[in-house]
Amino acid sequence: MRRFSSYGPVSTKVHYYAPREELIDSAYAELTGDDPQEGGHYITVWAPRQTGKTWIMQQVMKRIREQGDFETGIISMQSAKEEDTGEGVLEVFVSKLEEWFERDLPDIRSWEKLSRLFKKEYFAKPLILIVDEFDALGEEFINKFANVFRDIYIGRRNQSDRPTDQKSCLLHGLALIDVRSMLGIRNVTGPPSNIQRGLHIPNLTREETEGMFEWYEKESGQRTDRDVTERIFRETRGHPGLVCWFGELLTEKYNKKFPEPISMRNFEIVSAAAVNALPDDNILNIISKANTEPYRSVVLDLFRTGGNREFFYDDSLLNYLYMNGVISCETENEADYFVRFACPFVQKRLFSYFARELFGYVGEVREPFEDMSDTLTQEELNIGNLMRRFQSHLRKNRKWLLADAPRRKDLRIFEAVYHFGLYRFLCDFLGTEYARVWPEFPTGNGEVDIVIEYAGRRYALELKSYAHERGYKKALGQAAEYGKQLGLSEVSLVFFVEYVDDASREKYEKTYTDEETGVRVMPVFVDVGE
Repeated sequence: MRRFSSYGPVSTKVHYYAPREELIDSAYAELTGDDPQEGGHYITVWAPRQTGKTWIMQQVMKRIREQGDFETGIISMQSAKEEDTGEGVLEVFVSKLEEWFERDLPDIRSWEKLSRLFKKEYFAKPLILIVDEFDALGEEFINKFANVFRDIYIGRRNQSDRPTDQKSCLLHGLALIDVRSMLGIRNVTGPPSNIQRGLHIPNLTREETEGMFEWYEKESGQRTDRDVTERIFRETRGHPGLVCWFGELLTEKYNKKFPEPISMRNFEIVSAAAVNALPDDNILNIISKANTEPYRSVVLDLFRTGGNREFFYDDSLLNYLYMNGVISCETENEADYFVRFACPFVQKRLFSYFARELFGYVGEVREPFEDMSDTLTQEELNIGNLMRRFQSHLRKNRKWLLADAPRRKDLRIFEAVYHFGLYRFLCDFLGTEYARVWPEFPTGNGEVDIVIEYAGRRYALELKSYAHERGYKKALGQAAEYGKQLGLSEVSLVFFVEYVDDASREKYEKTYTDEETGVRVMPVFVDVGE
């Protein structure tokens, strides 16, 4: 029986996979060309890590080899990452070609002579070459390779009167995988020439995600509830590596009651473990990239509430975070593009990581014999008083609690830091024996909600920063709609503010009942004392 695999290119013989025939057809057509006798295209294949770029191109190569009209090769330039001279990079490139094609090639030590590798004396048929991990090279070497490939491409076009196998250079088609430095994000023509075409590898569709689990059902006889596959798709947004990782966890590691169906309860157990404890190479890489300056400041700023951050393709920081699977680029009107976290699961994982890193210890949150009756009883919580306790704890311990807190350029503490601190305070104050606390991210653009389950009841806290009255009124309606989506009759709207006086509290901390939804919204302000 097959298995789910999230480590490297999947095998069509032993793993579950999505066929992705349209993508393979598209890449095949680009490399072989509209008229194969004239020549193929030189393309770039781009997407974040573990989205199936290499696997797609492996399938393309297999199809081309079966056709028999071309010599084909796929090599990786990962081992050239540490090379700091052109001679060293070229040596790796030539040795990789020699190893793949099992033939001797000329010893090339200058870029001007690179095209000699693709002459008739070394190849019997036109060549289609796929270069993986091309982005491992330094930008200087990427540009030098691109210039050579440009000259080769134009030289072949200048010989349009000759069939492809009679041209002076036999490099018929070329695919460069993972080219971030050269092409940016969506630039399909980019520098240093206009010969490259971009092939973006998108995430899996809902149907492709469901298809892999249906395949598992047929082979194993174990049913997967449709709610589970839908939730996996929403949490990962179809990211192939993450979909398959959840598939591994659900069908193997946490599949304790086989052949009972895989239920939402199973998913919740797996999801909690994946967010808080389980290692995964892709997730560890995302955390590593997100926690390294200058990218860390960008990520922390993305957790702020309110407003959208525009996505610019030539922003090197956003470019880097995109290609490493931390963020995505989304549009609502096909004109304006905005930054979003790559998927809800990635945002949860980063929130959990930063909360533990910055607030591994929050101090004593309550005295052993302290009277808690104004805040919690055996039956219910008073969210307003709970927030006041957090405010008091924050201001009392601010000097050491926030001593190492990351700050913006204006030296103010990032808004997200207070969200992390509140979350960790609630976890410690309520404990895990009697309550469950978790963050939710409804939009992917930094908005954070905290959900508490206590004494059989669910409480929702929508977190905002207070800026002005207009935003306050808008937030009331949004909170009411959020409460409706959760099926709750009331929801707490928690505003973080640098200072609030008693008169303002009295004016703004009034319960609001939304006429359309009937949901009660209870605003409460947390004075962070900056």
